[in-house]
This record gives sequence, structure tokens and C-alpha cells, in this order.
Amino acid sequence: MKAYLAGAIEHAPDRGEAWRTEMAEFIKREFGHTCYNPLVEEANYLTPEELGSFRQYKTTEPERFRRIVRKLIRGDLHSLATEIDYVICNWDKYAVMGGGTYGEVTYAFSRNIPIYMVTEYTLSEISGWILGCTSEIFHSFADLQKFLREKFGN
Repeated sequence: MKAYLAGAIEHAPDRGEAWRTEMAEFIKREFGHTCYNPLVEEANYLTPEELGSFRQYKTTEPERFRRIVRKLIRGDLHSLATEIDYVICNWDKYAVMGGGTYGEVTYAFSRNIPIYMVTEYTLSEISGWILGCTSEIFHSFADLQKFLREKFGN
């Protein structure tokens, strides 16, 4: 099985690396599942030059930026469409500021892929659209891990 690790990249201080690394290690260790980590996958879709400098193009060369980001979007959506069994979504203040997590969650929902969301927000603070897409909501990664052990553990 394969999990998709959805959450902020653009606005997150560490680009969402820490939680994704921890969850990927947990999932592999506990269940032998693999993960689609968008941070890791960027290198599969972009040239080394694009990878190193595309974010600066957002303000200096917006059309070039859009062309590069579209490669990432296509890769992420292709993965969701062809190889993902469930999504783990970190819905934090950085995800709310971006757009990718909204799109990934909506697309996964349209494909009937379960979405397990971790958030510190109260339900009243989360968009109804996003709530409608989720399968389960957890208030900590520890709670999510407990749920996953019950669901996928031997």
C-alpha cells in the first residue's frame, strides 16, 4: 500500500519535511507501506536548475514559474490517480495559506481515496468543503498513528 503525504510546502518553515519524514518512517516500519512525499518527488519532475531556483521565478518570471509548478501538479495528481491507497493530510496554518493541499484533498476525495487529516483546528474553523472530503480527523499525529495501527496492524 502507498500513502500520500499532503500538507504545506510553500509556506511551511521547513517545507513540511519533519512531519513527512516521521510519518514515512512510521508507515514503513509499522506496516511496510511506502509513501509519496511531494518534497522528495520534486526531483523526479524538475531539472536540477528548476529545482534550485524555480521559487524565485514566482515574482520575477511568473509564466516560467507557472510552467514549472504545473509539472509538479501533474506529477502529484498522476500519483493520486494511479498509485495511492490513502492520504495523510497535515492541515495546519501553513496548509490553509496555500492551495495544493486543498487540491490534493479534493482530488483524492473524487477518486474515493480515504483521507486521514491531522489538525489542531476545531471543526468550526475548517472549511466545510475540506471537512466533507475527509474520512477521519485527528488532533495529533499520535492519535492518527493509533488509528493506523488498529486499521493496518497485524
